[in-house]
Amino acid sequence: MQQLFNVAGQAHSFEVFKLGLPIFLACLVEMVEALTIVLAIGVSRGWRSTAFGAITALAVLTELIVVFGGALSRLPIHWLWLILGGLLAVFGLQWLRKSILRYGGVMALHDEAAVFKQVQAEAKQQVKSTQREVDWYVFVVAFKGVLLEGLEVVFIILAFGASQGNLRTGVWAAILALVVVAGLGLLIHRPLTRVPENSLKFVVGIVLTSFGTFFGAAGAGIHWPHGEAAVLGIMMFYLIVAFILICWLKLSSSSDHVRTKAGTR
Repeated sequence: MQQLFNVAGQAHSFEVFKLGLPIFLACLVEMVEALTIVLAIGVSRGWRSTAFGAITALAVLTELIVVFGGALSRLPIHWLWLILGGLLAVFGLQWLRKSILRYGGVMALHDEAAVFKQVQAEAKQQVKSTQREVDWYVFVVAFKGVLLEGLEVVFIILAFGASQGNLRTGVWAAILALVVVAGLGLLIHRPLTRVPENSLKFVVGIVLTSFGTFFGAAGAGIHWPHGEAAVLGIMMFYLIVAFILICWLKLSSSSDHVRTKAGTR
C-alpha cells in the first residue's frame, strides 16, 4: 500500500512539474521584459509612482485570472481543448517565428540594455510632475509595461492550467517566476541582460506550439497514439522543421551577402 502511495505521489509530482516548467519559463521571459521597463522608469523618475503602477497592473492581471479562470472551468472539456489549444498553438508559433528569424540572422537579437536606455532617455525628456503624490507619466509607463507583458503571462496560465484542470499550479509557477525576476532586479538594479532570452523563447515556443497542437486536435476529436506521449513526437517534428528553417535562413543570408560583395567590386 505504501508503494502505491509513493507511485501516486511521484506521478502527481511529475504532472505538476510538466505543467509548471513551461509556464515558469514563459513567465520568466515576459517578466524580464517588464522588469527592464520598470527599472528604467524607476531609476530615472523615482520608485514610488513606479511601484504604484506596477502593483496596480499586477492587481488587474490577478483579477483577469480569477474571472476568466472561473468562466473557462465551466466549458465542456472538448471545447476547452479546442479553443485554448488553437490559441496556444498560434501564440507559440509567434514566439517560434521570432526565434527562428533571430537565429537565422534576419532579425536582431532582443537587447534589454538598449531597451533600458531608450526608456530611460524618454523618461528624462518628460516634464516631471510637481505633485508629490503620483507622477502620472511614471505610473502609466510602469502600468502599461507590466500589463502588456503580463497579458501574455495570463494567457499562458489560463491556457495550460485550464486545459489540464490545474490552474493553481500555473499561478504558483508564475508567482515563482515573478519572485525570481523581481529579486534579481532589486539585487543588481540592472536589466537582466545575461538571460538567454531568444533560447528561452525558442524552447517555450516549441513547447507551447506542441501542446497547443495536441490539445487543439484532441478537442476536435482526434485520438493521438500513445496518449500524451504523442506530445514528444510533435515536439520533435517542430524542432526538425525549425532547425531546417534556421539553416535555410542562414544559407540565404550568407549567399545574399556574397552577392552583395561581388556586386560592389
